[in-house]
Amino acid sequence: MSLVAELVGTAVFAASGASAAIGKRLDMFGIVVIGVITALGGGMLRDILIGAPPLVLTDWRYPTVAMFAAGVVFWIHPTLSRVRMTMLVLDAAGLALFTVVGTAKGLDYGFSPYAACIVGVLSGVGGGLLRDLLTQEIPAVLRSDFYALAATIGAIVEVVGQRWESQIGSATLTTIAVATIFVVRLVAIWFRWEAPKPKF
Repeated sequence: MSLVAELVGTAVFAASGASAAIGKRLDMFGIVVIGVITALGGGMLRDILIGAPPLVLTDWRYPTVAMFAAGVVFWIHPTLSRVRMTMLVLDAAGLALFTVVGTAKGLDYGFSPYAACIVGVLSGVGGGLLRDLLTQEIPAVLRSDFYALAATIGAIVEVVGQRWESQIGSATLTTIAVATIFVVRLVAIWFRWEAPKPKF
């Protein structure tokens, strides 16, 4: 289940990065590069933190899926561009999947629940952070309070739910945690929830 979730997360984050690169009028090479970095950046950060070999260096499926997804977005972007919230939805899905998988992996490596949540959140926001920096945008994690907060809520759900994993099953727990992050993030976007900002 972890492999499937990670590959799906890789694909949706790559699509998110490719969509952002298309918005910046980059060429095909730039679009694929941004897509791959967006897809694999958070996972590499997670693996470094937990002391595991980065999957991008040990498993060819991850960069292959990322490049394929970015290439697909390159070819079908005229269709995607008609959907206003496409990139935000893809980003929310990637955030949810990578946060939950990262949190679970932190627990598997013996991290405390607190540390596993940190690993999960950094895993979730890392790819989007790199994407925004490379496309010269203020990172979403710094301008949207319900970006990292949504990831944190989902990571906590994953950690707390581990106590009942034997009863509900790992697939169900993963689905609940992913859905929590995804829904919280989209609801925050829909209602434009923001943290207080200074008055000018």
